[in-house]
Amino acid sequence: MKPLKLLGALVAAAMLTGVTDIMAYDIPVSVISDASQMKKSSVENLKEDTRVFKINKNIQVMKVVFTNHYGFDVAGHLYLPENFDSSKKYSAVVISGPFGAVKEQASGLYAQELASRGFVTVAFDQSMTGESGGNRRDMASPDIFTEDYSAAVDFISNLKFVDPEKIGVVGLCGLSGMAITAASNDIRIKAVVTSAMYDMSESISDHYKGYYYTDEQRNIVKKHLAAMRDAEAKKGGLIRGAHEIAVDAEGRVQNYETMFPNKLPDDANPVIKDFFGYYVGRAYHPRAINSNTSAWDSTAPYGFFNFRLMDNIKELTPRPLMLVTGDRAHSRYFSEDVYQKASEPKKLIVVKGATHVDLYDQMDKIPFDEIDNFFRTNLK
Repeated sequence: MKPLKLLGALVAAAMLTGVTDIMAYDIPVSVISDASQMKKSSVENLKEDTRVFKINKNIQVMKVVFTNHYGFDVAGHLYLPENFDSSKKYSAVVISGPFGAVKEQASGLYAQELASRGFVTVAFDQSMTGESGGNRRDMASPDIFTEDYSAAVDFISNLKFVDPEKIGVVGLCGLSGMAITAASNDIRIKAVVTSAMYDMSESISDHYKGYYYTDEQRNIVKKHLAAMRDAEAKKGGLIRGAHEIAVDAEGRVQNYETMFPNKLPDDANPVIKDFFGYYVGRAYHPRAINSNTSAWDSTAPYGFFNFRLMDNIKELTPRPLMLVTGDRAHSRYFSEDVYQKASEPKKLIVVKGATHVDLYDQMDKIPFDEIDNFFRTNLK
């Protein structure tokens, strides 16, 4: 069985022959033939499986590429439910995050689990990261990352076996804000789930709980960003740095070329240990920025200083929002703050005994039954 070829070619063939069914893993997959967006997309068998979580062999996965409205090619994995039937219309969920992670990590795990529960899902890499496009690498943008969610909806809603009126999104960690922001104005998104939420605009521009930066520190950071931007303009390329810039007691900027030191000290902060244990330990992936393979472009914070992700949260109403956090999660306040800002219908789940990183991959902590029920109730 040959891998699937470019959808554009398939669409052209379908228009000539009247056939719109194609095969992958001996499962027929129908593609829509009248959407120009799809002509720039591709679906093919997954040739090299580098996912870092336990694979469910009953769930078929394919590599997909689709184009967002800024012209970036977004790479993802398409998951099909067990006993997939191309004649049916499925509810669908698009998933991304955490910030600096790749689809082979937590988002893929969520996508696989939801597919096992009957949803068609896509987990995708944010633009300029992982396998997604962009000449500028490891750059972050609240606007472009928000657009990536809508582009994923473009893609999945144009599959013939997906009901375009039954599409939800999941945002993990630092992509939660972009998921909510996308849904605030893209009414094709009918329901939103966030897990281990971070509002990256607040986190980067204000730091933890909004009180880390004094006015003096903020000006130091702005001067640093200006110097980095000027240096990159002169160099003509990326200079790596942290996405959250710390200022020490002497007013010096602490900037790093990788997300973590190669080895953590014994007295490292427990939160840092938790992140390190996931990204550099059990879920290491060479394309993930957070796996210590690189760091963000040093000018990446600019967009998060310029734009606030939660400004339009009231526009989400009447579409439902569910926020999942842990009672031991350092990030818990982000979910609680957004819950207070959001209008009904909304739901907050605080998982007993769960840290922030537990909600990435600990199957006994992630409330998949509640997530499943939330989407089944609201995607109808």
